[in-house]
This record gives sequence, C-alpha cells and structure tokens, in this order.
Amino acid sequence: MRIEHRLAVCMLVALSACGTQEDTTPTSELSERTPAVGAQLQSAIATATTSLDGARIINADSEPGNWLAHGRTYDEQRHSPLQDINTDTVADLDLAWHWDTGTTRGLEATPIVVDGVMFTTGPWSVVWAHDAKTGALIWEYDPAVPREYGKYACCDVVNRGAAAWKGRVYVGTIDGRLVALNAATGAVDWEVQTTDPERPYTITGAPRIIKDKVIIGNGGAEYGVRGYITAYDATTGAEQWRFYTVPGDPSLPFESPAMEMAAKTWRAGSSRWWEVGGGGTVWDSMAFDPDLNLLYIGVGNGSPWNRYIRSPGGGDNLFLSSMLAINPDNGTLVWHYQTTPGDTWDYTAVQHMILADLQIGGEPRKVIMQAPKNGFFYVLDRTNGELISAEAYVPVTWASHVDQETGRPVENPDAHYANDPQEIRPGPLGGHNWQPMSYSPDTNLVYIPALDLSFVYAQDNAFQYNPEEWNMGIDTSAMIPSKDPDEVIAALQAVRGHLAAWDPVSQREVWRVQHATTWNGGLLSTAGNLIFQGLADGRFAAFKADSGELVWEFPANVGIMAAPVTYAVDGEQYVAVAAGWGGAFGLTSGVPRHRDNVMAEGRILAFKLGGNAELPEPQVTHINIPQPPDMRTTPEQLAHGELLYHRYCALCHGPGLLQSTAGIADLRYSTPEIHASWDAIVRGGAFAGRGMASFAHVLEPADSEAIRAYVVNQTLGNIALCESEYRRNYPEVLDTACVMPVVSTDAPAP
Repeated sequence: MRIEHRLAVCMLVALSACGTQEDTTPTSELSERTPAVGAQLQSAIATATTSLDGARIINADSEPGNWLAHGRTYDEQRHSPLQDINTDTVADLDLAWHWDTGTTRGLEATPIVVDGVMFTTGPWSVVWAHDAKTGALIWEYDPAVPREYGKYACCDVVNRGAAAWKGRVYVGTIDGRLVALNAATGAVDWEVQTTDPERPYTITGAPRIIKDKVIIGNGGAEYGVRGYITAYDATTGAEQWRFYTVPGDPSLPFESPAMEMAAKTWRAGSSRWWEVGGGGTVWDSMAFDPDLNLLYIGVGNGSPWNRYIRSPGGGDNLFLSSMLAINPDNGTLVWHYQTTPGDTWDYTAVQHMILADLQIGGEPRKVIMQAPKNGFFYVLDRTNGELISAEAYVPVTWASHVDQETGRPVENPDAHYANDPQEIRPGPLGGHNWQPMSYSPDTNLVYIPALDLSFVYAQDNAFQYNPEEWNMGIDTSAMIPSKDPDEVIAALQAVRGHLAAWDPVSQREVWRVQHATTWNGGLLSTAGNLIFQGLADGRFAAFKADSGELVWEFPANVGIMAAPVTYAVDGEQYVAVAAGWGGAFGLTSGVPRHRDNVMAEGRILAFKLGGNAELPEPQVTHINIPQPPDMRTTPEQLAHGELLYHRYCALCHGPGLLQSTAGIADLRYSTPEIHASWDAIVRGGAFAGRGMASFAHVLEPADSEAIRAYVVNQTLGNIALCESEYRRNYPEVLDTACVMPVVSTDAPAP
C-alpha cells in the first residue's frame, strides 16, 4: 500500500495550513523510491538526450514522436503533427498506463518526452523520469525544499515542468534554485541560487533553454519582490545576464537603459515602491523566434496590486503587465507592449504566448498572440510589438475596449476602487490564467481555457508592507462571503469555465464548450482534428478541433489542470497528462469539485489506441462534519476572527470555511486534539514540517483564539446549512460541501 488517506490521517492533519495531507518529509538528492538504473538504460538515455539542442527543437516536426520543449516547439503552439489518434479512431483510445505520484497537491507540469523517456515534475519541485511506453519509474529527484517555505507559494507548491538539453534535465525549485540533473541518472550536476534568499521569491515556472542558456524567472510579487529574468550557462551554471522588469531604488544607478526608461513611468508620491519590490515577476510564459533572435517574456502584476498605494503619483509603471522582446544573447530590451498600464487588478501578462504566421488584411504577418488575465485577446506584430488587434474574449467591465491608435485600454472610471468597493470582471484569476492555450495551423484557431469570474476590489487604507504576508493593498474584508445562503449558493452556481475556439484574425469566438466547472486544464491540439483537455471535475476529454463536439472522455477521478502532450514510442501514439488538483483557484475558492475526488491522489496518465490498463477503483468514505467543541464567544471576538481568518487563512483554507479543495486541511473537521493544540500550531509552528508555518509574527494569542472562535462558529453554521432544506434543494452544490470524501487505494504501484 503506497499511500492511504484514511479517517485517522485526515483528522490528525486537520490544521496544516497550506500543508499537505500526504507524507511531506522531503528527501535529499535521489529519492529512496528510485530503482537501480542499469548501465544499458543509462547509456540509452544519455544517447537520446545528449543530442537535444536548439537545432532539434527548431526542427521538431521532423521527429513528431517527441515532445522536446515546454510548448513542443519554440513558438509554443502546443500542436502536434501526430494523427493516428483522430476523430475516426479516438473511440478506441484507452488507458495505456498510470503512475501514482503519492501527492495530493496540484500537478501543473507539461512533460518532456525524448526518445521514449518522459521527464515530469510535481509538487515541491520533485522531478521524475519514466519509461514513456510503460510508465516504469527510472529515477526520482527531490530537491528537499523545506516544507515551511510553502508559505511563500502564493498559488500552491506546484511546478510547471522541466527542460532537457544536451544530456541534462533542468528544474527550478520553489525555494529559488535552478538545478541541473544528469538526464540518465538524476544526479545533480550543478545548482545555483537564482534568487535572494532573504526575500520571499519562489519558482514555479518551467525553464527554457536557448543557445546554451537556461532562462528562468521567478514569482513572489504578492509578498513583495522585484521581478527579473536570468540566463545561466547550461553547462556550468554561470550567470550570463539578468534583465530586471521594474526599476529599483531611483537614487541608485540603473542596471540598464530599459530601467532608466521605466523609472520615468513610476511616480511614487508618498510611496517607496522599491522597498516593497514593485513586483513584475516573470513566473511563467516565454517563447522564442530563432529567425528574429528574439526571446519573448510575459511580466506579472505590481507589488502591491493596488496602484494607488504602489504609485500614487500615477504613471504606467513599466514593465508591469507587459509582453517584452529581449535579445537572448545579452538580455537587452528590443521592444515592449503593456497590456494593462498602471495595473491595479492583478492583471498579469505572464499567460501563454504563441507565435504564428498569419494572413491579416491580405498580408502575411509574423504575430505573437496572448490572452492575458485582463480579458482581451491580443495580436501583435512580433518583429516590433505593434498592436494589430485586441478584443475581449470574456466579459470585461474594467475597460470598454483597447484603442487601436494608442494601443491602450480605455478604462471604465467605475473600475477604480480607491474610494469605493467595486465588483470587476475579470477578477484577479483573470479571463485566462496559467493553463496553456494551443494553436492549430489546420484550423487557424487558438483554443483558450477561459474563466468568467468577478471580484470585489476595495482599497486597504491601513496598508503596511509585511514581507511575511501578502501585500495586495486591497481590503480583505471585501472577500468575506455573504452570510445569506441564497447568495452563497447563487455564487457557487455562477462559477463556470469554458473552452473557447478563437479566430485571431477576425477576433471572434467560433465555438464554445461550456463546462460545469472552472479552473479546467491546459490544451493540446493535434493533426487528428482533436483538442485534448482535462477538467476540474475529474474527466479527461477530447473535442473536435473544428466544431467543439465532444468525441471521447475518460474518468480520471481527480481534477486536472495541466496541459496534455502527445508522443510516439515504437510506432504507437500516446497522449499523456499529469492529473492532480490544486493551484490558486483550488486553494482559495472553496468551490467543490466532483464529490469523490477532493482528496484523490495525483497521477500521470498515458493513453493509446487499444490501451488495456485500468485505474484502481477508489474506495471512498463520506464523513459528515463533526460537532465542534463548546466555546464561549462574543460578537466582537467573532468579528475580529472573521477579519483575521480572511486576511491570513482563507488563501489556503478557502473563504468562509465552505471547504478547501486542494489537498489542504478542511478546518471544519478539526478534532478536539487539534483545538487543544490550536495556538501551538497557529503560532508555535508545531506543524511547520507539514507546511503550516508559524503566524506568531502577525498574531497574538488573543488573535489565534479569535480565529478558532470563527472556525467553530462557521462550522456550526455549515452544519446547520447542510441539515437544512437548502441541501435538499441544491444537492449538486451542497452535497460536496457537507461531507469529506476520504479516498484510499490499496493498489500496488505500477
């Protein structure tokens, strides 16, 4: 038995804030699970990966059976020429193999597949090498990230993938390291700390490798850091160049002409943005045009989010929320385009960027395309950053349109929340988040995993920078859910996502698949006229690329966020995806998924025509919310606890204690033992090894007890709601919020 999620385990860890409910003890170097790798296999892996360089990635279509880079090719189209699996044959697609990760945190990685070997990453930046035909584990590397460092991972302890190059595999770690591994053995060749360990930086994005340089960014803007991207020598790890995305202290020399230019767009007024950091982290998307020799990067939000606090004197605050073109040889800026000048809504532009050559207005154009958080789909000339077009791909209320002449959004005055709270669309999760899009040159359509979520923004007039906590500059009391059950249920029913097929030339939606859930997975398109996507409700599905018709689905029994890949081994085509629920929405929303897979273990799934593998049947026990201990409270204590909970706890445990849905402890199920040890856990760090860091730096004993009072009060309210007529009227909404599905499997590891 590899892992169990039984009642006793669930109860014992019922308060591991932002910790996991699996065994979280990190190992160092190669894991004890790693099998003995024979010399013959090591030699085969070395041979396959040693020749992997830029020329192979540029000519990836000549070896379509491999998935050599994050987006398969440098243009990041995520489209495969493979077509044995197509609309005529997909009905015969079935599971070829699966491998259980032993984790219950989010899986977001895109696998790399080189000549039958798959390299994938998981929570806490662990790297796995598998036989891509059978799923057999070849090696496992755990970088031993201290679990308490998870408090700085705003959006789960995820990793979006590794990179392979000339016999090595590269991964960025949550605690800011870049590690180069021997591709054949998983042994460390070198590692470098890419971030200042005194600042709350993280790395969740996949490295890209260009011209023998490993390019890596970082995250952490919510906590207060200054964004940059760095290039390292792929052989030695020596730093080659670093490009900062926002200016630092203006009293010091600027690092580059780009920073001197950007500083003119930051008007601090009474603020000192450089002490907070300014934000602008490059935490995900990149693309590369080898003909133009341009590296494209997406830049994130400001720190704090709120521009009225960050830069009260006004200004565009370059290069926040921007697409940048950089010379990869020396890290100098070539052009920039800012999607949201002076961003104040967390509208990052780090979302997936795709390069393509399109016919627009009867002329061939080299374009870069992006659907960033702000809700507009952008088509730019990638040679110079000129705006070609921009149209809303989801409902947008913060701006009316993007002006074609100026390239700037025309902001809605009502979207500014300096004086009054405002409900805005999209919210901070965006119209599209990190989940990758795809582009099919066969249909000339871009496929977008879209969101439609609003958010109430309100200014925090008492803002003070704290490097240990989120620094958004917004009033978190506006995030407190309504106490009216009708409003709560209506809000839950309104949470939906969809798959949009978007014509980038005419800037219109061609077709849509409306999903019952949101935070669905990234996308893969193939020459078989298929789009593959995993869904938050635990299904893996295929749709016709030209019409959106559902033609195949598989019950994965766990929510899927990651993007699939396809590859071939011994003449057979496979489709593979990492399935594991979590991420920003899973942590913060409290929105239930499928009744039986809230705590399901993550898996790597691979499919082929005629596959005959089977998933173990999950053994599920549903546990009602237990009666909490008696506790004397006052209205003042409850109100104080409510504010503190939503300031410090809701981002991991879910708003209003409806439930956490991403492998984080559900506080409604706290046992008497947990309540008795509450302050030792919350302030004393008793569960630090599980990822629940101490909050003694911001909470006094009375604060800790006020939060416990709120937890008890909300638990009682949840029990009453679950026993009321509402549950009978809305079972599809409340059934999953009223019981804890405890999943266990005795299936042996494959």
